[in-house]
Amino acid sequence: MSARLLKGTAFLVVALFLIGPLVVVAGVSINEKQALTFPPQGFSLAWYGQIFTDPGWRAALIASLTLAASSAALAVLIALPLAWFLWRRIAPWANVFQLLGVAPFILPPVITALGFLTFWATVGAYGQPWTAAISHAIFFVTLPLVTLSLGFNSIDRSLVEAASTMGADDRTVLRTVVLPLILPYLVSGFAFAFVLSLNEYIVAYMTVGFTMETLPIKIFNALRYGYTPTMASVSIFFVALAAIIFGLIARFGNLRKLLGAMSGDEK
Repeated sequence: MSARLLKGTAFLVVALFLIGPLVVVAGVSINEKQALTFPPQGFSLAWYGQIFTDPGWRAALIASLTLAASSAALAVLIALPLAWFLWRRIAPWANVFQLLGVAPFILPPVITALGFLTFWATVGAYGQPWTAAISHAIFFVTLPLVTLSLGFNSIDRSLVEAASTMGADDRTVLRTVVLPLILPYLVSGFAFAFVLSLNEYIVAYMTVGFTMETLPIKIFNALRYGYTPTMASVSIFFVALAAIIFGLIARFGNLRKLLGAMSGDEK
């Protein structure tokens, strides 16, 4: 009993330590006065409304959503054929392609961002919005690659063999058998890349500078002129959006499989 109480206390302490900064930021976001003070002085949701009504913050929100959606879609398009190839070609040398897929995410973000900056500046495309989408797609391709690899590994190969025996070619097998089975993993990979791209700052800043303001870049720029609760409101908005997306994945998808649990452990 004492051991259980000790574990519960330790869990509570860790939970409070992790949620504490979020509580402070949430309190600041509803502050009636234009100051970063906690506890909040008064109550107002006007700072949340400013995200959508202020032209600068609204443009940054649209830019962030556009960048996150396009880069996540591109990351999935890159990861899907790579995961399909790794699943169909069981060979030691095929692991090289998997290593190439996870390499950008393994390297420190600053190093990766500096590499993107050097490349886009060399080819003369620095500052173009589409360079940020491609850079984010490469940087976060590991996430859909992992989820799609889990999805492919969960497929019973006898189903593919049966379809091939009935005369289906690789394209037909992929469209009619494989894609319906890996669809939850594809959606989750897109969601993971979308959320992380929405919050990413270093790579976006290194590739587009101030030519395109995403919300993280907008927050950094706004800090130079003062502090407003709008910054805290944006942070809480990010957290709420991520919670909704991952909550939907947990509700309608098999979260244990997405986290890599074996089928025997799900009982």
